[in-house]
Amino acid sequence: MIQKTPQSVETAPQAGRWLGHPIGLSTLFFTEMWERFSYYGIRPLLVLFMTAALANGGFGFERSQAAAIVGIYAACVYLASLPGGWIADRWLGLRAAIWYGGILIACGHLAIGLSALFAKPAFFMGLVLIVLGTGLLKPNISAIVGELYPEGGSRRDAGFSIFYMGINIGAFLAPLITGFLGEKVGWHYGFGAAGVGMLFGLINFRTRQVRTLGKIGLQPSGTPDEQRMVKRIVAGAVGVLAAVIIAAMLGLFSINPVAIAQRMTIVILSTALCYFAYLFFLAQLTRDEKKRVAVIIILFLFATIFWSAFEQAPTSLNLFARDYTDRVIFGWEMPTLWLQSANSLFVITLAPVFAALWITLGKRSRDLSSPAKFTAGLLFAGVGFLLMVPASHLVLGGGGNIRVSPWWLVASYFFQTMGELSLSPVGLSSMTKLAPRAFVGQMMGVWFTASALGNLIAGLVGGHVDPSKLAQMPQLFQQTSLSLFAAAGILALLILPIRRMMRDSTMAGGH
Repeated sequence: MIQKTPQSVETAPQAGRWLGHPIGLSTLFFTEMWERFSYYGIRPLLVLFMTAALANGGFGFERSQAAAIVGIYAACVYLASLPGGWIADRWLGLRAAIWYGGILIACGHLAIGLSALFAKPAFFMGLVLIVLGTGLLKPNISAIVGELYPEGGSRRDAGFSIFYMGINIGAFLAPLITGFLGEKVGWHYGFGAAGVGMLFGLINFRTRQVRTLGKIGLQPSGTPDEQRMVKRIVAGAVGVLAAVIIAAMLGLFSINPVAIAQRMTIVILSTALCYFAYLFFLAQLTRDEKKRVAVIIILFLFATIFWSAFEQAPTSLNLFARDYTDRVIFGWEMPTLWLQSANSLFVITLAPVFAALWITLGKRSRDLSSPAKFTAGLLFAGVGFLLMVPASHLVLGGGGNIRVSPWWLVASYFFQTMGELSLSPVGLSSMTKLAPRAFVGQMMGVWFTASALGNLIAGLVGGHVDPSKLAQMPQLFQQTSLSLFAAAGILALLILPIRRMMRDSTMAGGH
């Protein structure tokens, strides 16, 4: 129960507690939960909708095109976090960025819902709005969580753990609701339900922010001159984006999603490598700092490989669930998207286990280094995709006319989640620990860039689950698992050299 006190607005966040934490955490928890509900509610629905035949209310796209679009969309969501954080810091302030970002996301869902009337232009305009809105909301709501704990330490870590639980609750519930509505009632009902979730998040944030957050995140750090500069840059960028969208709608040029995804992958990877070269040769880093950046580069490359497999969930694995998985329970066929909830359910149940495992190993002086945990993550993910090889061979042997047990996918998601928990939190922590002091924020951007690259690659390969090309399916899962195992083997060989390289560094101790 929140205790009301006559304190000032500025100290209001400390006026009540929620699960032993500042009351503001509850506002951010439920806002982020609903935002993630909206994101994970439509992401796996996209490929099913776009590949559905026109007679079934879909767009009738080729699977390679649809998967590439999903990859581009997800990659842009991650990349938008970089300018989104900059805009909040220099111009809007964290709170305003979250509010306007939520409005853009809600408008995006509304546009997608209305695509039943206005077809493809409204649909793709909706995706663009969601990308822009998520770029404003996602990084800045996490930043405010950190602001609730000026003292830092273990309480901040515990607060983030609770916050991330909200993310996974939203990601767990979303496919259950949007999948049922989208697949059983109508595609746009599923998209609409995701938008309603974002509206709930907006209402929660708007009605509770003043009372629970006080003045946290209200003021931007930019000077008046910087704010004017950011406004001009944003206005110019929005103008260019609007011109491109209008030109595409008028048919002035054609868009090939696969070619765009391929070029984006090359551009982003080249940009990342150029940035690392700048750090080494022009950023005037010390010898110790260069060693740590070298480790970051290694982790970045292997994280990209991991995400390129893991992010096949909304594409190749989702298509496998729809076309080749027996989803009938007591005579009723469950929606395809329900299997997408397995990952979030496993995260919710296994995250405390992994946290306890790392703590226990640390107390016994047996803590694994970051590269060792990354290696474990790649191995677990490799096992997850290896399980899909015999499952796809069963389908191939039956000429595509048989459906396999859903337990193949559930087991695959279980091992992929083990990999995620071994790699993702460790990667975030490593970026903050290894980054040179002046580049911590940029290194978080580097971590998001690895996720963006992974999504693009996953989108490019995810369309290979196709009834007309059955032989490609076992090859896709086999090549994915072999790539993960090979990456794990290479990284395992680098564990000791990395430790030796870091031994004389200020970050000695395996990290």
